[in-house]
Amino acid sequence: MGSADSKLNFRKAVIQLTTKTQPVEATDDAFWDQFWADTATSVQDVFALVPAAEIRAVREESPSNLATLCYKAVEKLVQGAEGGCHSEKEKQIVLNCSRLLTRVLPYIFEDPDWRGFFWSTVPGAGRRGQGEEDDENARPLAESLLLAIADLLFCPDFTVQSHRRSTVDSAEDVHSLDSCEYIWEAGVGFAHSPQPNYIHDMNRMELLKLLLTCFSEAMYLPPAPESGGTNPWVQFFCSTENRHALPLFTSLLNTVCAYDPVGYGIPYNHLLFSDYREPLVEEAAQVLIVTLDHDSATSASPTVDGTTTGTAMDDADPPGPENLFVNYLSRIHREEDFQFILKGIARLLSNPLLQTYLPNSTKKIQFHQELLVLFWKLCDFNKKFLFFVLKSSDVLDILVPILYFLNDARADQSRVGLMHIGVFILLLLSGERNFGVRLNKPYSVRVPMDIPVFTGTHADLLIVVFHKIITSGHQRLQPLFDCLLTIVVNVSPYLKSLSMVTANKLLHLLEAFSTTWFLFSAPQNHHLVFFLLEVFNNIIQYQFDGNSNLVYAIIRKRSVFHQLANLPTDPPAIHKALQRRRKTPESLSRTGSQEGASMEGSRPAAPAEPGTLKASLVATPGIDKLTEKSQVSEDGTLRSLEPEAQQSSADGSPAEGEPSQAWREQRRLSNTSTSGQWSPTSEWVLSWKSKLPLQTIMRLLQVLVPQVEKICIDKGLTDESEILRFLQHGTLVGLLPVPHPILIRKYQANSGTAMWFRTYMWGIIYLRNVDPPVWYDTDVKLFEIQRV
Repeated sequence: MGSADSKLNFRKAVIQLTTKTQPVEATDDAFWDQFWADTATSVQDVFALVPAAEIRAVREESPSNLATLCYKAVEKLVQGAEGGCHSEKEKQIVLNCSRLLTRVLPYIFEDPDWRGFFWSTVPGAGRRGQGEEDDENARPLAESLLLAIADLLFCPDFTVQSHRRSTVDSAEDVHSLDSCEYIWEAGVGFAHSPQPNYIHDMNRMELLKLLLTCFSEAMYLPPAPESGGTNPWVQFFCSTENRHALPLFTSLLNTVCAYDPVGYGIPYNHLLFSDYREPLVEEAAQVLIVTLDHDSATSASPTVDGTTTGTAMDDADPPGPENLFVNYLSRIHREEDFQFILKGIARLLSNPLLQTYLPNSTKKIQFHQELLVLFWKLCDFNKKFLFFVLKSSDVLDILVPILYFLNDARADQSRVGLMHIGVFILLLLSGERNFGVRLNKPYSVRVPMDIPVFTGTHADLLIVVFHKIITSGHQRLQPLFDCLLTIVVNVSPYLKSLSMVTANKLLHLLEAFSTTWFLFSAPQNHHLVFFLLEVFNNIIQYQFDGNSNLVYAIIRKRSVFHQLANLPTDPPAIHKALQRRRKTPESLSRTGSQEGASMEGSRPAAPAEPGTLKASLVATPGIDKLTEKSQVSEDGTLRSLEPEAQQSSADGSPAEGEPSQAWREQRRLSNTSTSGQWSPTSEWVLSWKSKLPLQTIMRLLQVLVPQVEKICIDKGLTDESEILRFLQHGTLVGLLPVPHPILIRKYQANSGTAMWFRTYMWGIIYLRNVDPPVWYDTDVKLFEIQRV
């Protein structure tokens, strides 16, 4: 039958389904087979031939027909999985049913009355191995569907290469097949790389799209952090009930990490061959991050001792989550596996940068956000992986692309989520001493970014990009300023030498944040000043020797520190400062940040194209919820600080024993967005002004300023280099206050961030699945879709 005919018949069947008011019997095979038996329709055809309005109409007006359609389609998938899909016809039926279910499922999820439908049992569909007709043991439809998809993903000659030597052998028995021998790609725990097969990749992709659609019930529930967010579909699929859990987890991970969009290392290769692997890799990455959506704050995260075994996963069963995917991920421990994963993710994250540098030389991938979520999950669930990443300078291969994305997306409000995840990853890394140490590596690779040219280290790159985000990003990034500065505080004790460009950027931030109108215009703005002072103190106390550029910049801008020390606290002065704000509406940013030359090949950050869609995000927790303070002891180990014993620090919290009522009140104010009604008082300003950690800097200025002035007078100097030479050889040993202990604010998981990740991840998946548009125009509740 010709393709046009089959589309016509399929369309006729859809119309019959919507117009029949009488329920069609499940046994009427002649009717139901029209939907899948002889059609050769693509998934795009199915979406075009089954309009949303008609699915909703069947749902409202003939619910039993919709129920039977779903039940019959699942039954066909189960039969295909049981029989092993040997004939072309069986394969076609499986694909057609898969496409149809992908089309219909979102409309079942969007209606609360239907949501339980797939979890109800269907008479006669017994659990395998028990009495077929024993309805007590009947499987819910959802379970039958998920198990059939899992079987079909390892179906010889359909989604994997058959291992049969000849056609004489009997067909491989689906139930005795060891799917671990059919893992899709070499990598973690599997050494053999199967021959690439376009048809198998396409079939896998269609089944993964259906699987993702099953998991997407989460999109139709409003965000509720207390629910713990267990998705029954994911929970069942990742449980021991799914005998393919391990090979499937491994197949997805290896398919993503082994992918090389360059194509055999030949530039421009993708212009000659179409790359059918990319859609599969994207789909695999999306399914992987959804199965790993597990709130690490609520479950004991598996900790594994240092023993290694011969297998890819640690054998010791950790007291881990029920979710096997999370469990497997947390148990990977072999160096070569970590290397494979890290190299793969770094290669893919760097791809868009290469792309910008050598336009069109490689295929530009679009799934970097999914990769960042995957990298986050790896670091969050597998501490050994995190330590492996930080053990060598390979971490910089992740850092540079993240800084590129942050810089590139800072003006585009449709990419606020990307900004957040990039910053969260850097916050997580910055909690480890090794990250700060790695940043001292010289930065020589020139990635095209519109930032000032400097000669220096990766630490310089990080600070220069952060400065750019703060001074020229758009308004919605303000909640991230605390995070950005916390990262700089965390790494500051380890930074051996900052460039002059970077030193000036840090002082420019201090200048902007310490203007009186900025300090007095919101209840938490002064925290930013505390963070910056802590950065300067850490560098002066622990890395004075190599940081003459910063010391010189502090001396040049000494008036800023004197102004802070003499901050007015009387009501008239506060009032006057706030009036000044109203006269100068321009954002903090634009204060004198005119740059000199920018990086070669750079393009300024562009705002979103008009009409771009974006998914809304839930609010992220404040920095005090996101992090937990630890003190670095003499021997370099960290000990967590009990909240009540925390000394006053960057957030201006009181030292032990002080009445903290006022402070608690102020936190309450700063956590609610009451800045509209809020107004600063003298008491409030005094409460934190007295805690500004200025002693170290004031002592430094007291000692060095007279010496520098003397040099200038004696030598008639206007020349910086002479002064810098003097500062390089200077020392403040014995002249500074006793070094304060180093405070690190480590990221800590909590239900607020788990909720944020869930909305962000599903928002990406919604927006990236446009062909076919699986969820488009359905009534999602987890986020809102807005036009920019």
